[in-house]
Amino acid sequence: MTMLLRQLQGWRLTTAEILYHLPDHPAVLQSYIWQDLDLAPRYPELAKFLEFWQRELDGRLHSVRVASADVVQAPKVAGGLEFRLH
Repeated sequence: MTMLLRQLQGWRLTTAEILYHLPDHPAVLQSYIWQDLDLAPRYPELAKFLEFWQRELDGRLHSVRVASADVVQAPKVAGGLEFRLH
């Protein structure tokens, strides 16, 4: 499926900040940023990635913050402004 088709079907650009414990120093947290198109509110792609993380990587997850935004949107026009071309 093409990226444009996914976006038209409601997939959104999703960013997750993942905090995890360093394997050798569990008291220290490290940050990792993950970004991909995903489908809110269940976020199946992010869920697959986090399952992979827990299964394959040593750093134990601490927390995950998620933000998403529509990539394809109607154009926005600034109100109250006028531009003149001569």
